[in-house]
Amino acid sequence: EGRAGDGMRNGSSGINAEYGEDPPEALHQKRNEVVRQLTSLQERSSQVIEMFSKKDVAEVVEKHRDSQQLWDFLSDNYKFERERLDDVFHYGKFMYDVGNYAIASTNLDFYRNLAPADSKYYSSAQWGKLASEILQQNWDEAMEELERLKDNISAALHLTYSEVLVQRAWLIHWGLFVYFNHPQGRDSIIDVFLHQKPYLNAVQTMCPHILRYITTAVVISKRRRDGIKELIKVLQQESYKDPITEFVESLYVNFDFDEAQAKLKECKTVIENDFFIVGCLDEFTENARLIISEIFCRIHQRIEIDMLADNLNMEPAEAEKWVVNMIRLAHLDAKIDSKNGYVVMGGTSVPVYQKLIDKTKDLHLKANSCCQKIDKKLTLGI
Repeated sequence: EGRAGDGMRNGSSGINAEYGEDPPEALHQKRNEVVRQLTSLQERSSQVIEMFSKKDVAEVVEKHRDSQQLWDFLSDNYKFERERLDDVFHYGKFMYDVGNYAIASTNLDFYRNLAPADSKYYSSAQWGKLASEILQQNWDEAMEELERLKDNISAALHLTYSEVLVQRAWLIHWGLFVYFNHPQGRDSIIDVFLHQKPYLNAVQTMCPHILRYITTAVVISKRRRDGIKELIKVLQQESYKDPITEFVESLYVNFDFDEAQAKLKECKTVIENDFFIVGCLDEFTENARLIISEIFCRIHQRIEIDMLADNLNMEPAEAEKWVVNMIRLAHLDAKIDSKNGYVVMGGTSVPVYQKLIDKTKDLHLKANSCCQKIDKKLTLGI
């Protein structure tokens, strides 16, 4: 609270520094109104904050997550009244508005732990808590808040389907801040946005541009094989395109290595100018080269190292080291003929019945997708 007050007091010196000795009177009036509002909210919420700082209350909060049990305990032991609960939310929101995210997070958490899920400000407190953790760069706490929001959205029976879809779209966008900063965030993008049907549906319906970030996560993930087949199916169904999604399609759908090289150069420009993935540029480039080499080696029996070096924009000696590393990481059946400058691939064959299973296992999904598209066109009268 003291820091918030200091911030308000320091505001006058900032006004004087910007406007000189005689800043506009309206600014002074605005500042005085903010300070008055802050003082009022502090007074109204101070008793609640003091109560939550008590040891026995903290133990009950930690032990009982059910809001009714907490409410009964506070009512019986501290004569807590429901009217005081909204003051806690308003104070937390005010702290968020003036940039004191630590105090905002604490108060919004107090409110959320006590208020029923259908309370007027419950949803706002949830989103405010998430935003406060993101703005403090508390990525572990922010990840926990995302999971809690996901559970609450799924359990919100009072919301219509359209409202749930909007809530999930908001979570997807806020989640980008967390997933591209948390150590396990890239895998979470694949698990949530690609593998969980409600969120994949939200992406396809509300925000197909998120496919850029899903594709980036798949390319740089160590679990790439877990997501690439599903990603390809989704990309082929959608009209959204950008260099990152087109890079993947050029390799896994068209097997066009020249196009893949051209798209990889465009990806560099896109990534450098994207707030969320600009930090992934080196990792993306490295993994993209690995994918190109791996696919190239899988569809050729014998490859000249010089030709591979040209495709990767490398010197032959560097390309040979790259291939050795790629064979190890991709578990390829291959060996290097350094004397003649070749990579020789092993002749592993796939049984006929396995080929049949691979080609037919997704037919029902494709059939359902075709039926949905036909129904949609019939509905629209196309």
